[in-house]
Amino acid sequence: MDYRRMPIEIESPEQFGYDRIRNNLAESSVADTPLRDLGIELDDLVLAYGDHLGQPALRAAIAAEAGVGPDDMLVTPGAAAALFIVHTTLLGRDDEIVVVRPNYATNLETPRAIGARVRWLDLRYEDGWSVDPGRLAALLGPRTRLVSLTVPHNPTGQMIAEPALREIVRIVETHPQARLLVDETYRAMTFGEPLPPAASLSSRAIGVSSLSKSDGLPGIRIGWLATADGGLRERFLAAKEQILITNSVVDEAIAEVAMRRRAERLPGILDGIRMALGTVRGWLGDQDLFEWVEPRAGVVGFPRFRPDVPVDIDTFYRVLLERYGTIVGPGHWFDQPRRHFRLGYGWPRPIELERGLAALTAAAVEAWTGPRARRDRRFGAAIGNALLEIDGQIFRDTPRVERIVESGGETIGLAGEGGGLTVTMPSAEAEAEAEADG
Repeated sequence: MDYRRMPIEIESPEQFGYDRIRNNLAESSVADTPLRDLGIELDDLVLAYGDHLGQPALRAAIAAEAGVGPDDMLVTPGAAAALFIVHTTLLGRDDEIVVVRPNYATNLETPRAIGARVRWLDLRYEDGWSVDPGRLAALLGPRTRLVSLTVPHNPTGQMIAEPALREIVRIVETHPQARLLVDETYRAMTFGEPLPPAASLSSRAIGVSSLSKSDGLPGIRIGWLATADGGLRERFLAAKEQILITNSVVDEAIAEVAMRRRAERLPGILDGIRMALGTVRGWLGDQDLFEWVEPRAGVVGFPRFRPDVPVDIDTFYRVLLERYGTIVGPGHWFDQPRRHFRLGYGWPRPIELERGLAALTAAAVEAWTGPRARRDRRFGAAIGNALLEIDGQIFRDTPRVERIVESGGETIGLAGEGGGLTVTMPSAEAEAEAEADG
């Protein structure tokens, strides 16, 4: 194994320092859940080794949603561990894997570390980030051992139609030895009808998920993998036992309560996600710097600068973080151009989301490199100063900042329910004098 640290981990909010971030739009989950919200009492829990597969009651609760039986489940320390187990069990050096890209970083990096040959199914913005089963089928070869999908997709929030998923299952089943890995981490956050769990469709399919993203419980490190192939599950169990033997019984006890309460908690979580998505939709509709394919599930989208927007991308990210304390997931986290970024809208509080979106606009204008660049940068800086100066006034006291506007070329404003702020720009004569002075 040739390990190397991934940019998404090196540059993650937790590594950078949460205390240094004002507006965190980089997270790919809902807000973290305080333990008190689950109402858990653990005083009588015995801190012994647990069942190597995972505690039976927890596996039964997960299996009810995964479309397989409790004995087909393997509980792991998060979905990342499940993905690692699948990759290292099924792939060796020079074996081939077909991977959808962009993708969650672990799905990209672990096959590389193994020395597997990665064949990319590159999704395209122009196609709505859709997965074409025909293009996928053309990538399978004699050495293909694994086909890796993420549905709902991270980082774009897109879905696969059920007929397309079943066609991919059929393609894999007709191959001599390939298996299908589906990262289903966002399945519980599908806005419409969720897809059937992958493991319920074929013994060749492996489903992976966790409680981190949709339940706001990344701190207990509970994920799972599901497979109807008993022999394969034994191989996965052997890998888990050699790596860590068993999970934390504390984590599993908390997870069992969370699974039992999931049906009552998820509707409120989904309502919050829809409201946040509406906020982002409104922001995108009021500007002409960024564009995206609107997500159909999950809590992330993958906007990009419009092709005709001239911007210094390094300046954009630097100003966004250093001046406005705002962080997003730049495209290179996902093997994509840095003009793209993952925008997480489910984790921040509404006030932080509003403030972060305004900061994205301000940083983009400050990083503008086209005609009138000097004036446009001043316009962006004026927006930024407004954001910094009125943090307590608008963003705390009004429920929604609707838009940033420029009026007559000389005035900018932040407009929202219950009030706003106007910032006057220098006159055209003053701008001309400044340009003449260099």
